[in-house]
Amino acid sequence: MSLDALPAAATTDPDVRRVFARDASGLELVPEAVARPAEQREVAELLRRATADGLAVTAAGGQSSTTGASISDRGLLLSLRGLRRVVDLDAGARAVRVEPGVGVAELRRLAAEHGLLFPPDPTSEEESTVGGAIACNASGARSLRYGATRPWVRALRVVLASGDTVELRRPGLEKNTVGYAAVQDPVDWFVGSEGTLGVIVEAELALLPLPARVVGFTFPFGDERAALEFVAAARESAAIRPRCLEFFDARALGVVRGTAGGEQWGGDAAALVYAEDAGERDEEPALDAWLALAERHGARVDDAALLESEAAMRDARRLRHAVPAAMNERGARCRAGGGRKVSTDWAVPYRRLPEAIAAARAAAERHGVEQPAIYGHAGNGHPHENFIARDASELAAVERAVEETLRRVLALGGTVAAEHGIGKLKRRWLPLQLSPQQLGVMAAIKRELDPQGLLAPGNILA
Repeated sequence: MSLDALPAAATTDPDVRRVFARDASGLELVPEAVARPAEQREVAELLRRATADGLAVTAAGGQSSTTGASISDRGLLLSLRGLRRVVDLDAGARAVRVEPGVGVAELRRLAAEHGLLFPPDPTSEEESTVGGAIACNASGARSLRYGATRPWVRALRVVLASGDTVELRRPGLEKNTVGYAAVQDPVDWFVGSEGTLGVIVEAELALLPLPARVVGFTFPFGDERAALEFVAAARESAAIRPRCLEFFDARALGVVRGTAGGEQWGGDAAALVYAEDAGERDEEPALDAWLALAERHGARVDDAALLESEAAMRDARRLRHAVPAAMNERGARCRAGGGRKVSTDWAVPYRRLPEAIAAARAAAERHGVEQPAIYGHAGNGHPHENFIARDASELAAVERAVEETLRRVLALGGTVAAEHGIGKLKRRWLPLQLSPQQLGVMAAIKRELDPQGLLAPGNILA
């Protein structure tokens, strides 16, 4: 399939190509062509023809990637938004089968109508698709209890670079000694592969019963370290069962307070922890235990808030999402000067989080860049740093500060990327964490499934 002989589902129209040139990374990469298939068979035919012609193909969903994984200036941008059928929802089996263009929030609402929960909850759930969530193994605030997307994927239908379609299902075995562990469950090859090994066109996902009752809390603190120590204590407490523990530093709180409805969030606190507790079956969340633990760790309990309605917790999630949304907008205004938002995605063992954040702040100071807003999934030892680089010079300084931080994070037993994947922006840091042998095994898998290297060029591997 050359660009001169595109099928009806594809176009080289400049206006359409520009629509698909940006995601949440701050990059802009205009594809050579865009395809918008509406059926799975079209995806297979597009890949078959692209491979025959040596044309690169990058799959995309809602394009909410923060790493540039869903954009490309090489070959065909394959938008899967048109594949949005809910094939089947079996409430008795607690399973749903969907196409990749179904929205994550849409799926969560559908499951709730049946008294069920799709546990993965990326902050961008209103913008992200199921296919994208699987492709980057998305997680979110409630991953503290439920984990990331991977454990909720039961089966996949994948179109390979050749155009062949394969059906994959987890083996469901309690014991298995056949072959290397890395090949025993091919579903795991594609979860988190960022479109580099195949294109997911259908997925079967596991669901849970909705919790009997959920409550949320906001706990303001006058001291950042006290807030982080409270997070660790909440994880380890036998009296409570948090399903999320979200941290906000003073800069992140400033963004929230500038958002409609967030004016009084945390008062003048230096840090805030947002937590949720979900009672299972007939259990009731342990409100008194939460308050006692927060008070012991220096929370301003008189200014704490209890959120008991679903509407109140939805609003809390909106305010939390306001932080990256506002920083994205600020970064976008700097593109003309060569700047953008820079977002980190590192994580450390949760007890090392105060040390890691202190190291990150020190690195920013050493490199002369403005301190970032730090917020996010402290319960998993996983905050986000959001920097705004106003021009190309500042961008280079921020990236030096980030690399210094990542080296310290790895020394603390951490990871350079916890939930957003590697994409194009973080590829340079992969060798800091993975050995040459690990990178070699990844390259071998890529060669086996995509011999010409046509799928998602630039993502993860060069």
